[in-house]
Amino acid sequence: MSDFQLQILKKLAELNEIKSTAQVFPEKNSQEVLAALSSLNAHSKLNYVKSENIAYDLSNEGKDIIANGSHEMKLLSLVKELGKLQIKDVMSKMGADGKVGQARAFKSGWIVKNKENELEVSDKFKSQPLDTIEDETKILLQKIVDGETLDTKTINDLKKRKLITPRKLTDYSVTKGPDFSLELAKLETDITSEMVATGSYKDLKFKAYNFNSQGVNVSSGALHPLNKVREEFRQIFFSMGFTEMPSNQYVETGFWNFDALYVPQQHPARDLQDTFYIKDPLTADLPEDKTYISNIKAVHENGKFDSIGYRYNWKEEECQKLVLRTHTTAISARMLHDLAKDPKPTRLFSIDRVFRNEAVDATHLAEFHQVEGVLADYNITLGDLIKFMEEFFAKMGVTGLRFKPTYNPYTEPSMEIFSWHEGLGKWVEIGNSGMFRPEMLESMGLPKDLRVLGWGLSLERPTMIKYKVQNIRELLGHKVSLDFIETNPAARLDEDLYE
Repeated sequence: MSDFQLQILKKLAELNEIKSTAQVFPEKNSQEVLAALSSLNAHSKLNYVKSENIAYDLSNEGKDIIANGSHEMKLLSLVKELGKLQIKDVMSKMGADGKVGQARAFKSGWIVKNKENELEVSDKFKSQPLDTIEDETKILLQKIVDGETLDTKTINDLKKRKLITPRKLTDYSVTKGPDFSLELAKLETDITSEMVATGSYKDLKFKAYNFNSQGVNVSSGALHPLNKVREEFRQIFFSMGFTEMPSNQYVETGFWNFDALYVPQQHPARDLQDTFYIKDPLTADLPEDKTYISNIKAVHENGKFDSIGYRYNWKEEECQKLVLRTHTTAISARMLHDLAKDPKPTRLFSIDRVFRNEAVDATHLAEFHQVEGVLADYNITLGDLIKFMEEFFAKMGVTGLRFKPTYNPYTEPSMEIFSWHEGLGKWVEIGNSGMFRPEMLESMGLPKDLRVLGWGLSLERPTMIKYKVQNIRELLGHKVSLDFIETNPAARLDEDLYE
């Protein structure tokens, strides 16, 4: 028991009832009083009732009026002393207070204005001694100091003149509780197996449960919004019969990242301005499948499998350079090469990071996530790709797609995917797709009639739309708010991703 709690109990024993803790314990603030009363109430020592009122304190200007009189009284004294006072001289004599004093003095009938635009004491108060004239403003403020109650209109007028300031006054009335005493026994909070075994719990007093109290916040980890949206995409793929590709290899050879995907060695995408190259080690070995390497070289140099090629001298050492993968299609190329050992209809997907040497701004980072799907089957066509895209995006609530021809080095035909954006009032690109080129697939040893559809989209774009993030740097990087990660709800992919 604290000293203050004991003081309360002793005073309650003496008075039998404390009508106002503010009067009995004026040195204690309301929070200290409430804490002590709440603890004693939990032990049934007392009961208390809270009351709230508004008290008023004098401002510095109000205190000056109490000490030296109101502005209007000061003006009356000045006019009585001078006999007459030009109105234009009021401000110079009294400063800013003169304007208020003049208005109040006119209202009280203390002064009048003559034909020469001068202030004079009115006939009623001209012969009356100054100390016998009631200073109403000073009297009202003194009543505030004395704790008297004033009417609402008067209070509002004094507040408007900034002579008083309101202060909330919290008070408590206290009565004895059922277990009132000057001693505070410790209440048990938990019943133990030992208490039950010995029966000692029968003689103990337990603290009452407070069902209104809030539990302690559990400190735990939280999924990043990108991971939430990523998981939603994964479930869509799984529901459509897809298998997830291993995507944890961020460093690839130029062979898998470019050459196997029919990207020529002089293509701008392979420049240092667009791609991150690894410095140590510089190179890595190519696949052991020499036939595959030979096919890739033939396709690039002179053409093969009905392709005319790029007609340049293909260099093996260029393929061996290590890069941070620029797209997850490098993973798809590896998986399709493995599929050539046992060709069959397959559905694969991956969602992971890719890296490009780009200028960082509100919508671009040097690393981002790519969502990629690959579907291999016999004798499928472009119509199958369009139909599948419609089904895939319908899972997110995105319908009414449009397709536009485009160019990709490793797909032909290729299509950009567009959806109508209600907010922007226009069609926006939401993905890219195409059919992998025959010369790319046949180089791996896949049968001619086994065709592969591929498509991809960004993970960041739908996440930014879903969580209303304007700057991608607030989603990834050092500017990310931990509170943003912890408090955002689970993702649900629906039509508001693109509307």
